[in-house]
Amino acid sequence: MKKILLSILLMTAFSFAGGKVLYSLDFTKQKDGDAKAWLRSKGFKFLLDANKLSMKFQGGKLVIETSGEEAGMFGVKFPPSRYLKNIGSVRIVWGVDRFPKGANWAAGNNRLAIGTLISLGTKKLSSGLPLGINAAPPFFGPFIGQKERVGGRYLGMLYKEGGRYYCVSNKNGGATITTNFNISQKFQQEFKKPAPPVTAFGFQMNTEDTSGGAKAFIKSITFYSK
Repeated sequence: MKKILLSILLMTAFSFAGGKVLYSLDFTKQKDGDAKAWLRSKGFKFLLDANKLSMKFQGGKLVIETSGEEAGMFGVKFPPSRYLKNIGSVRIVWGVDRFPKGANWAAGNNRLAIGTLISLGTKKLSSGLPLGINAAPPFFGPFIGQKERVGGRYLGMLYKEGGRYYCVSNKNGGATITTNFNISQKFQQEFKKPAPPVTAFGFQMNTEDTSGGAKAFIKSITFYSK
């Protein structure tokens, strides 16, 4: 009977995860120290002010921090042969130690301590800027907010055609949060068609037009098939 119950629990956990692992990064086993060289070795590129952000492995976490006003993103762009096809969901284990003061998406100050960006497909949509400047494929941006409604859907100042942001939690104080985000389901809801492959992903911190800086951490990210 115990073996049957264990089998059911394992099957349920596997099903909840969404299928087989397509891509995974686990930061929990990294030695304490600067993280940027290791991230570069895994294919991460640093964009905007990302090089100004502190990134270090500490206590089994990738800790990202700034004391000023910075907007940085670091991510991986997959080659076509490694696109994450038949995408189902993503699981992120992360948290926030300090939110930027003044961030408020409802009031139009779209800043955050930590968020994920997940790019889908290769067809570029308008950024909202003229002449097709900075057009990009559709993307999802699950993030941990402070004042935002959990489950709330938000649009940014740009990329209103293809960009969708979702508040997945508003806990702080260093609490570890496990986010299970159904990419396939959300894409079908938003764009009324099946989700294309994941072609890139990254993390962002944006403290511009806020005070007090921000501090957040990531333990792991895993993409699953349907």
